[in-house]
Amino acid sequence: MEVSVFIENIQKAFGENVQLPFAFWYSDEPINDDWQKINGCFFKEFERLLSGEPISLSADRIGCMGGKFYTGFSPMNEKMPVFVSSKERYKKSPELVLDFVEKAHVQMTTMRYLNISPIARLENFNNVVGIFFWATPDMLSGLASWTFYDNNSDDAITAKFGSGCSSIFSEATWENSKNGKRTFIGLLDPSVRRYIHENILSFTIPMSRFREMYYTIQDSCLLNTPAWEKIRERISRGEV
Repeated sequence: MEVSVFIENIQKAFGENVQLPFAFWYSDEPINDDWQKINGCFFKEFERLLSGEPISLSADRIGCMGGKFYTGFSPMNEKMPVFVSSKERYKKSPELVLDFVEKAHVQMTTMRYLNISPIARLENFNNVVGIFFWATPDMLSGLASWTFYDNNSDDAITAKFGSGCSSIFSEATWENSKNGKRTFIGLLDPSVRRYIHENILSFTIPMSRFREMYYTIQDSCLLNTPAWEKIRERISRGEV
């Protein structure tokens, strides 16, 4: 798999001006030397990603207890179930929060950093855990069509309860660890949406699935079909 070939195929499918996806992986070396602590949701840093700058997150940089947990840097804070149910009111009871967490299989990391980079800055896909798109409804249509091209599973695409960080990072990390095929629509959490454009959701592909999808994009409807070509033109014009 070559990064340049993938970028070329994405631009053919969605237009030359499409927002290219991002890749993430864990390592003991950062790719950015900004160590300033991020108070609250770390997605406020994603404007830097959108401008083409990679970021590195760590247990010291992430101020949100949920963010530290869902990125695998620390065990769940004992206050989180009550906070999510009573303060945020995302679940009816702390017990439901604990049930969700148990089923989420959040993977703790032994690495010091979570690195996130615009894909154009990658040299290769080595060690990448997953890639994710910032997707409009039209882009989601294309990404879903590409995903469904060779997969009839009912959970080929999932949209689950969870924070913005769990929907991108912890879900894909768990899926990749078991060589799974699910992909994930995310950023449905109201707490993260204040930092996200109103017409954007995320679409995450774990590397275990991406290794298959890399080879299917040119055969799918995203290249040279009348229906998709009209959508591609609309994406290229920036219409919503």
